[in-house]
Amino acid sequence: MTLRLYDESIGKMLMERNYPDTYYAKDGDIQECIIQLKPPYGNGFYHEICFENVHISFGNIALDNKLQLYFESDFDTVEMHFALKGKSAANSDNFGKTVQFDSYQHNIIYAHQMQGKMDFYGPDLHILEINLAPSFFKKFLPDYSGLFETFRNAIEKQQSSLINPHHSRISLEMYQILNDLMNCDRKGIFKRIYLEAKVSELLLLQMEQILHNDSSTSTLPKKDEEKIYAVRDYIANNLDASCSLNELAHQVGTNEFTLKKGFKELFGTTVFGFWNDTKMELAKKMLLDSDLNISEISDMIGYKNPRHFSAAFKKKYNVLPSKVGSKSF
Repeated sequence: MTLRLYDESIGKMLMERNYPDTYYAKDGDIQECIIQLKPPYGNGFYHEICFENVHISFGNIALDNKLQLYFESDFDTVEMHFALKGKSAANSDNFGKTVQFDSYQHNIIYAHQMQGKMDFYGPDLHILEINLAPSFFKKFLPDYSGLFETFRNAIEKQQSSLINPHHSRISLEMYQILNDLMNCDRKGIFKRIYLEAKVSELLLLQMEQILHNDSSTSTLPKKDEEKIYAVRDYIANNLDASCSLNELAHQVGTNEFTLKKGFKELFGTTVFGFWNDTKMELAKKMLLDSDLNISEISDMIGYKNPRHFSAAFKKKYNVLPSKVGSKSF
C-alpha cells in the first residue's frame, strides 16, 4: 500500500509512504509521525497516528496562496473527513466530479486506488481525517438504510463514493471528540484503547446524523456563521477569560442578538452553556489524568473561588470534584 504526493509544477515528490496491507501490524503497536511544513507548502504541521485498521491524521497549516498537489494511492480506504477550517477541493476520475469541503463540514468517503489533484485554500487550513480499512469499517455499517446499503455496495464493487451526497455540519459533540483525539497524551496501548473508543464514538455520531437525514444546514448568512464559530474558538482557547455576551459579540464584529440566536442554531446550546460544559469537561480530564489539586484546576478554568467550582462541578456530574477518584464517569 503506497501513497504519493507530488508537486507537478516543479516535478518534485513531496511524500511517499508505504503502509502494511491492513493498515499496520497486528501486534498492538501504535506508530506516530509529525511532519513540520515549510514554505512554499505552508507553515504548520501534519500529525499521523496509526495502528491496526486505523490511520488518524490532522494538521494546522497557514497558506499564503492556494496550494495544489497531485496524489496517487494503490489501496482502498474509508475516510472519515472533517474540515475544521478552510476549503479544499479534490478532482479525480474515480468520482467523476469535484469533491469540495468548506469549513465545519464532514462526510465519509470510500476511495479505491485514487489519483488526481487536490487544491487547498487558506489562509488557515485545519483538517482531521480518519482512514479505516474497508473490511473493518463494514462491521459498523448498519444494513437497514438506503444510503448505508448503497455505500456498502459501492465498497464491494470498488467504486469510489461518498456515503452521503451532501456534506453535514460538524456538531458540538463531534468537536469535543475531535479535540480529544488531537490532544490525547496517553502512551502505548492505553493511547490505542482511548483512540479506538473515540473513533467509534465519532463514527456513531456521523452515522446517526446521516440516518436522521440531518445535514444541520443553517439559515445564517455565511459571514455570520464564521463569526459564531470564531466565538466558539475563542471560548475553547480562553476558558479562564471573563466576557459578557456583548463583549464576545463585539470581538467578532456582530451584535448580541445575532450571537445568541446563531449560537443556539448552530450548536443547540447557549454561549454560556457551552462555556460551562467545556470548562467542566476540561476539569474532569485534569482531575482524572493529572496531579493538579482542586484549587489549581479551579484557577485554570477561571473560577476565583474553589467552592464555586466544586458546586458547578457537582451540578454537572452529580459528584464533588474531591470524590472523582472514588467514582467513575
